[in-house]
Amino acid sequence: MKRIALVFVERRYNRAGVAVLTGAVEQSAVADAVEVTFAPFRGGAPELPAADLVVAAFSFPSAAAPDAARDLAAVRERAKGRDLVAVAGGPHPSGDVSGTLGLGFDLAIAGEGEEAFPDLLLRLAEDRPIDDVPGLARLEDGRVVANPPPRPVDLDRFPPFAPIHRRNAAFELSRGCAHACRYCQVWSLFGPRLRHRGLDALVSAAGRARANGMRDLRFVSPDAFAWGSADGRTPDPARVEALLRAVSGIFGPAHVHFGSFPAEVRPESVTPEMVGLVRAYCSNDNVVFGLQSASPAMLRRIGRGHGIDEVFRAVEVVRAAGLRPIVDFIWGLPGETAADRAANRSAMERLVAAGATVHSHAFMPLPGTPFAGERPGRVDADTTAFLEALAGRGRHIGGWKTHERRGAVGARAKRGD
Repeated sequence: MKRIALVFVERRYNRAGVAVLTGAVEQSAVADAVEVTFAPFRGGAPELPAADLVVAAFSFPSAAAPDAARDLAAVRERAKGRDLVAVAGGPHPSGDVSGTLGLGFDLAIAGEGEEAFPDLLLRLAEDRPIDDVPGLARLEDGRVVANPPPRPVDLDRFPPFAPIHRRNAAFELSRGCAHACRYCQVWSLFGPRLRHRGLDALVSAAGRARANGMRDLRFVSPDAFAWGSADGRTPDPARVEALLRAVSGIFGPAHVHFGSFPAEVRPESVTPEMVGLVRAYCSNDNVVFGLQSASPAMLRRIGRGHGIDEVFRAVEVVRAAGLRPIVDFIWGLPGETAADRAANRSAMERLVAAGATVHSHAFMPLPGTPFAGERPGRVDADTTAFLEALAGRGRHIGGWKTHERRGAVGARAKRGD
């Protein structure tokens, strides 16, 4: 069996995914043949370990695809004369395998990687064919050949972090989403049915992570309040309380975060009972949920499945509990009109007056979604001045300018400019 040097190219945006994949490799049949290292790219490409084969693994969202291409070029330059295989996975490669291979990657894995990636490594180590690895895509004679995606994994079989290599991460609560928002990759990649990581698995992982030195426990979810829900929509307060009581007993309530980034919630799931659980067992002083647009027509167009009233009600509930509501907006959604922008600005003023903080994003088209072919969003001059004035009052946060820049770079790369 070949010795493989597995080099995870690590950036801020992919640390959680790298931790999960590392954990999957740690408990797989190829674990003894793999030496795992992490390349954070501080000051250029790192030295590559000595091995029979170097596998450089990249995971990235669409906004970071240009960065991934540059990182790949640096790794190839460093690996001259070495046997190197560059593999890409994560949100962007899953949605656009053809474009990913066009960036120069040897292989891409579309879909869930906990089973498929260790399977690929084992076949490479044993010099066996890789043609039928689920989700694998490669170029053959200039043509993209892509296998059917991997089957949905049983989340309880895999740790939400890497215990052996001590790579901690926010714990993924559920995978998939019952709300098919047209701009979002979560449901398009993982399906409309939520698969939950079970209570016992989460509590066990929390104990191991705390022993590994993790100080604060955070979660990842498209709707944290829907964890354990039978239909993926309706909160199950008793199950959520059982989870929060258990993990706060391990970490202490001062170190548990739930219902805030990166495990935000749906506005219609914000109830006094659910917010009360956050107050009782967690330390975050805010609850984050999305409105995205204050235009009823736009809410229908993007498939949000709620109206404006649910958001204002959620703000009242969060404020009544003594917490800070943070409400997300997306500017530049496809088809946005001047009237839509005016409705957003008016709603933001009302939300701020009600005690909320507003959070702005600029729309970015994501591969695999119904809006994949749309143009990146832009924030007009009047709205920019308005948002900056709110920020000056301490009531607005958001990286919409960064999103605009990334969207423009991605659009240029897609056109080949």
